[in-house]
Amino acid sequence: MRVFITGASGWIGTALTRELLTAGHEVVGLARSQASADKITAAGARAVRGDMQDHDLIVSQASEADAMAHLAFTLDFAAFEETVENEVKLIEGIGSALEGTGKAVIAASGTPILLGQVATEDDVLDPAGPAGPRARTASAALALSGRGIRSALVRMPRSVHGAGDRNGLIAMLVGLDRQLGTAAYVGDGQNRWPAVHISDAGHLFRLAVEQAPAGSVLHAVGEEGVAMREVADVIAARTGLSAAAVDPQQLGVFGALLGGDQPASSAATRQLLGWEPAGPTLLEDLRAGYYTS
Repeated sequence: MRVFITGASGWIGTALTRELLTAGHEVVGLARSQASADKITAAGARAVRGDMQDHDLIVSQASEADAMAHLAFTLDFAAFEETVENEVKLIEGIGSALEGTGKAVIAASGTPILLGQVATEDDVLDPAGPAGPRARTASAALALSGRGIRSALVRMPRSVHGAGDRNGLIAMLVGLDRQLGTAAYVGDGQNRWPAVHISDAGHLFRLAVEQAPAGSVLHAVGEEGVAMREVADVIAARTGLSAAAVDPQQLGVFGALLGGDQPASSAATRQLLGWEPAGPTLLEDLRAGYYTS
């Protein structure tokens, strides 16, 4: 199978590329820069230069491939709405080109934030919630299943962790803790984040590309919920900082995210695709020093 990946040089894209190549698939990856193209080529895939504004190029590559994995997203809070609008238009263009082909289009998204409830694959993203604008892109991708395309969502938890993670939320949290001089948590710290090891995330995405039924929603969740007080305690032990509750106002836009209890389940995903996470836990990776060395 030939698989076209947007975001192929990114954190999850690199893991997916490795998974697909090991399974014998051909991979073509979209690269915004020469450095990204070199990384994709070094992994054994083929790179094409372009970005998320190059709709004609992306649609052409999706048409030539047997399947597409859409992982790229430009996180620019100053132009977030414009970024989402561009992505929705791109997905609509892909739908027009692939209509009736039965080809797979698997898109990344995030697990819902239900605050105190365990989110399942049946729950929908709240358009009014913290990740609301991206709910539009998730809906656009799923809607392709009604046009003769095998589209599906793989929803990622707050932490997709592992050695080499430099841009994920845990890496951001550790950096923020160093600035504050405190391994921070909010309230009593019993609020939870779902998590998954990067190897397990890549494996599930490959299974989705190969097998996911049209219209399916999958959760790449290895751990339903890790208490943020436990995370803070391990960060404190690794850095020498003191773990302490902080006013979420001190954390800016990160405050609500750190303080929300947002567990998520992957029971339906495991049953549907036989996926069984086997990688290290979030606390094991923190103890290994991947985020604090």
